[in-house]
Amino acid sequence: MQTKDALTSMLHSGQATSEVALQCFDALESVSLDFMIGRWRGAEIATSHPMDGLLAATNWYGKEFVDPETVHPLLFLNEQGHLFKVAPNLIAMRLGLKLPFAKHKAVRPLLRLLTSLSQTDTSQARLRMMDYRHQVSATMIYDRLPINDSFRKIDDHTVFGAMDFKDLPQPFFFVLHRDP
Repeated sequence: MQTKDALTSMLHSGQATSEVALQCFDALESVSLDFMIGRWRGAEIATSHPMDGLLAATNWYGKEFVDPETVHPLLFLNEQGHLFKVAPNLIAMRLGLKLPFAKHKAVRPLLRLLTSLSQTDTSQARLRMMDYRHQVSATMIYDRLPINDSFRKIDDHTVFGAMDFKDLPQPFFFVLHRDP
C-alpha cells in the first residue's frame, strides 16, 4: 500500500498496525516550534498499543502550546464541556497501562473523576527541536515523565504524533487538529 493511501486509511479509520503508522510517520515532513503554537484537538490511532483507548476513556481533548516553555500536554473536557488542564502522573499512567479494566466503560466515571482531581494551570512540558527516527522536528518533552511526543506535518492544520515512552518499546500514535 502506498504511504499516502495508508495515511488516508489510518486517519479515516483511526487504526493501523504499528508498522504502517511508523511508515506514515517517517514519510511526513518535520514541523517547527512556531508551527505548533496554539490549541490542538487530539484523536488516538489504535495500533494494539497498551494505551489504546485510555485517553478516550478519560475524555481527553488534546494539547496546548502557548510558547516553547509553556505547554499543557493534557487537556480534558469536563461533563459541562469546559476544558481543563491536567498534571500528568507517572504512577497513574503505569497503573492504567497494567490494569486492562481501566479502559472499560463502567470505569470511565471514576477515571474522569480522578483526572479532574489533577487539574493545574501550571505548564507541564516544553517544546524543543529534537531528532526522532532520523528526522529533527518539534518535540514535546514532559517535565515529570520519561516521555517525548514528536510531531510530523500532515497538513497546515493537522499533525501526526508519536509518543515515545521510555517504559514501552512501541510508540503510541495520535493525531492533532489545530483549533480555529
